[in-house]
Amino acid sequence: MTPSTQPAALPDHAFGQGAPAVKPTVTGAAHSPQTRPDDVLGELHTAVQRIAANVEKVLVGKPDVVRISLVALLAEGHLLVEDVPGVGKTSLAKALARSIDCTVSRIQFTPDLLPSDITGSSIYNRQGNEFEFRPGPVFANIVVGDEINRASPKTQSALLECMEEHQVTVDGKTYPLGAPFMVIATQNPIEMEGTYALPEAQRDRFTARVSIGYPDPAAELAMVDEHAGTNPMDELRPVSDAAQILKLVQTVRRVHLSQEIRRYAVELVSATRRLPELRLGASPRSTLHLVRAARAQAALAGRDFVVPDDIHAVAVPVLAHRLVLTAEAQAARRSPADLVRSLIQRVPVPQATPSPNGQYTQNAGTNR
Repeated sequence: MTPSTQPAALPDHAFGQGAPAVKPTVTGAAHSPQTRPDDVLGELHTAVQRIAANVEKVLVGKPDVVRISLVALLAEGHLLVEDVPGVGKTSLAKALARSIDCTVSRIQFTPDLLPSDITGSSIYNRQGNEFEFRPGPVFANIVVGDEINRASPKTQSALLECMEEHQVTVDGKTYPLGAPFMVIATQNPIEMEGTYALPEAQRDRFTARVSIGYPDPAAELAMVDEHAGTNPMDELRPVSDAAQILKLVQTVRRVHLSQEIRRYAVELVSATRRLPELRLGASPRSTLHLVRAARAQAALAGRDFVVPDDIHAVAVPVLAHRLVLTAEAQAARRSPADLVRSLIQRVPVPQATPSPNGQYTQNAGTNR
């Protein structure tokens, strides 16, 4: 189980060709006698293939971005899409939301937006002579927040309880949100006029951050050929639903995570707190998000167990946006993503060797 290249997100997909994995004996796996792990993972693979193909009708030539988006969805997390204007941030969010037959709401964040505009508020009903709660747009399975950093920190804080606890508290009463629940937010890091930087507590609640980047010439030419005359978003139809997504989430939860892999994830996250280039390292919440995302990555690769390569495949999207650089590191043009990549090279990786009975056991880690 030595670390190698980044694993393919989906076998037989444009993400890459996945080599057949050797499955170790998993103790305590929660699979019924009627349902084999291969059948469950096969269903997940088929469903996710449909969603990925649907999203790629809109976002051309960005399979890795689609992969991380699906990882965040299956890991029960939230996604922050951060990039320059015009590269498809909102299109990615809307395409993923439309690919799932769930309730979807879109919030355009503006400076005058109030917290009650997101969560909802209590309105006096004259007929009943009482206050009744009117739910806001956050009461949906997929919430698309466009340009989230244009709203004030006061308004941004309305999402804190929603994203972490999947509930809303208004006037002392708590209202649960439906499942699945995912926030997909976009922000522009270049245009700072009239924007508010996301607080650390807000960024820490996003499971992953992706940057789409400019397409290569071939992908941009294909986009011009396919999108110049029609809007592909108008023709996009759901290929999954809430019930199936919840079933896939349960499958990801059952992916085996060995004690050595858990320890490796903790060591990788705790190492960020000792870097002299950082004022703030990754939080314990990021450790939970990292192992959940690694489970989703393993399931997408067709395995019911996590290997170190799964941690490596999601480490930068999950950890980089949580790190706060020192002034010296900023002046030296160091980036959080580069620091995470250097830690992946330095932190010892657990190795696996076959035992005489054919099972795989973990031994001490080695430096890469």
